[in-house]
This record gives sequence, C-alpha cells and structure tokens, in this order.
Amino acid sequence: MIKNLLSKIDCGRILKEALSQGGEFAEIFLENKLTTSVVMEDNRIEDVLTGFEQGAGIRVIFGHKTAYSYTNTVTERELFHAASMLKHAIKIGKGDISLDLSKPGENGKGEIEKHPGSVISSRKVEIVKETSEWIPKEDKRIRQVKIVYGDSVQEVGIANSEGTVVTDERVNTIFLVQIVASQDGVFQTGYEPVGGSIGFELFDSVSTKNIAAKALERALMMLEAPKAPGGEMPVVISNEAGGTMIHEAVGHGLEADFTNARISVYSDKIGSLIASPLVTVMDDPSLPKKRGSFRFDDEGVKASCTVLIDKGVLKNFLYDRLTAMKDGRNPTGNGRRQSYRFKPIPRMTNTFIAPGKNEPKDIISQTDNGLFVKKMGGGQVNPVNGDFVFEVSEGYLIEKGKITTPVRGATLAGNGPQVLKDIDMVGKDHGFAIGTCGKDGQGVPVSDAQPTLRIKKLIVGGEGAPPWKS
Repeated sequence: MIKNLLSKIDCGRILKEALSQGGEFAEIFLENKLTTSVVMEDNRIEDVLTGFEQGAGIRVIFGHKTAYSYTNTVTERELFHAASMLKHAIKIGKGDISLDLSKPGENGKGEIEKHPGSVISSRKVEIVKETSEWIPKEDKRIRQVKIVYGDSVQEVGIANSEGTVVTDERVNTIFLVQIVASQDGVFQTGYEPVGGSIGFELFDSVSTKNIAAKALERALMMLEAPKAPGGEMPVVISNEAGGTMIHEAVGHGLEADFTNARISVYSDKIGSLIASPLVTVMDDPSLPKKRGSFRFDDEGVKASCTVLIDKGVLKNFLYDRLTAMKDGRNPTGNGRRQSYRFKPIPRMTNTFIAPGKNEPKDIISQTDNGLFVKKMGGGQVNPVNGDFVFEVSEGYLIEKGKITTPVRGATLAGNGPQVLKDIDMVGKDHGFAIGTCGKDGQGVPVSDAQPTLRIKKLIVGGEGAPPWKS
C-alpha cells in the first residue's frame, strides 16, 4: 500500500534536503502501478502481460524552473540521494526552510465494485475469446481483427513543502475491437473502444458482442460507401463522436504551458469573447467513472471542475503548479504525468462542451445539405494558430434536412477559434469518447465529450462532388 510506504519515509527530511540550496517548492511523488493486458489478433491470443512498476520522483521549483530526479528504488536513503542531486543542480543560495507535515493526509479511493486485481487472468482472456466468436470467419472482406483488454491500478502518494500529504488509487479498465476490411483495393477500419475509471464491472454494463458488431458494421459500411464530397459546407457532429474536436482544436491551446510561452492562439485572451455564446467548455476530473478522472492530480491538488469558456467568453486556462506560479494563479488540478519518471505538465482530463437547448433531430432537419459526422478519427492541431485536420471514421451526407448516404475518406480542416465562433446550434444530448492523449513524450488517459452540434461552415476534404451541386 502506498499509504504505508509514505508513512515509513521521513518526507520532511527529504524535502528539506531538496530545498537546502534554495527554491520555492519541493515535492515527492511515489507510485505503484499494476497493469494487465490481453491482446488477440486474428483469432489467436498474442499477449497476456502483467507488469508491476514502482518508483518515486523528486521535484524542486526555483525561479520558475524545474529540477527533477527519479529512482525506482523507493527507500528513504535513495530518495535522500535523489534530493541531494537536485540540491547540487540548483545552487542558488542557502534555503531557509520550515516544514510542517504533521496535519493528517487526505486519502482518495474510488468506488470500484469489482477490482481488476481480484479477477483471475483466465477470465480476462475468456472475455476476449468470447468476443472473437461473434465476428464472422467466413467473410473474406475481413482482413484483420484485433481485440484488446487492459486494466491498470495506480497508487500514488504525494508530499510537498506546503504541507500537503495525499494518496490516491486510480483504477482504469478498457476494452476495444479494431477490424480492418478490404475490397477492390480499398481498406477501411472499424474501431470501437469502451472503458473508464472503472473496474471489471465494466462488463456488467456493456456487451462485448455489441462492441464487436459496431466495429464490424463501421468497417464494412465504409468499405461500400462512395467517396466523401469536398468543399466548404455545414457540418453536424454527433454526440457519438465524443469531443475529439474540442480536445484537439481547442483544449490543447488552453493548456497553460502553451499560453505561458505565448505560443497559443488563446494567450492573453482571458475575458474575451472567443466563441459563439452557445458554447461553454469545461474540464472536470471529478466526474465519476470517466477515463480522465481522479481525486487528486499528480501534484496533490484536489480534483474540481474548471470552466474554460463560459457562453463564449474565455474564463481560465488549465494550470499545473509551475504555470500557475508564473501567472500568479491557483493550480486547477491539471498537473499530470505519465509515471514517476516524468515531471508534471498541464494536461486535459475530461474535457467537454456543455449541452445546449436544441433537439438533435432539429439540428439535422434544419440543415439543408452538408456532412453528418457520427465518429471521428485521429487528428492534428497547431496550438500556435489553432489550425487543425481531423479524419472522419464514419460520416454521412445530409440532404434536404435528412441523413442519407454514408461516405468515406472525409477529413475536416479548419481553425479552432473560427470553428468555435461558427457553432450555431448545440444539442441537448451528450456523449463521451475515451482515449490516451500524447504530449511532450507522455501519454495520459483522457475522455472528451460534446452534444450534437452544427458548424455552419467547415472545409471538408474529399474526392467526390457534392450531390446537391450536380
């Protein structure tokens, strides 16, 4: 238990050593992590892996800079040595340190009904095998099938020079099916993931058969679909698409390391109207059972909801402790790290556009012609200017206010700030998607969400001609 490990170490002694040559802040981050993964490819179990990782990181902030060291040997002696290494790296003068770690620490633990550690590996393998049986073997269009089960149990303990001592347990479980189909030289992929901050009870609420069926249907349907039209047109994005657009086109630009460095299109725009008044954007790691959820971030800041954009007005950025110091603000609980080997940086958690007032069916019926995006694929964004490009993994034409023909090969290209302003209808519904967000060589679990919404004009990349212009 990380709590017991934390209690056996004289954290005050280590923090004083780290700050003995000066600095504004020091921190100890302890981590235990147990992971399990089962991977099946083409009806054969390829991997059943279980791993355990333990380590600790020591950080000192001095003059708005960071010194960091880590070790995979978690003893007081090794942590003191790591702190001494930082002391020699700083060398800015003698520190005057007074620490009080006597107040009771806070402990976070989620309400997990079926802890993954209590489930034997053979049952996890069985879930994967059972899913494989639902996928037809006789269909020659199916070229590759990949089914993945994964779980992780991460315990963290944090003590810092401000007197904070906290622990947290984070349980994550995921399951996904990916199917590649081909015909006449055309390849399409169907991908369907589920999961979150949840235990093995995930499989009490979702059907792995349905997950496989959705992935298969998407791959085969897109295989038969004509090429998507190209040009500027209205785009309706379904709540089933999750918040990929808001995550990539907007979210990264609101992370405070980008805004601090003045390399974000949103730098210096707090209080400005940057979006349609219909748009409210939040980031909330306190939501129960979402993939980006936790009770304390990786700096020991308690999870809470941050309103980033309120009715179109930019209200806040996503801060870790260092960027908050630079801006004279409070951390928002968005200091995250992949593991003890990394220093924390500002990251999104569960980021979403809040529901609006429109009925989703009315958004479609009031759109004469355009593209309906049911599922988003991958994407890229330039946070400096907000330009983005996204793939559409499942899309349909909208013709005369109705969803009609599925189309393949569509991409969405635009500019984040402009798209925010061009949202003119926002639905009452809401839907989350899950993923792992990469930044600065670190990956962390996230989720994102949005209601059904309409962007009145967006450039759609496609090779077909819009049928309404023929």
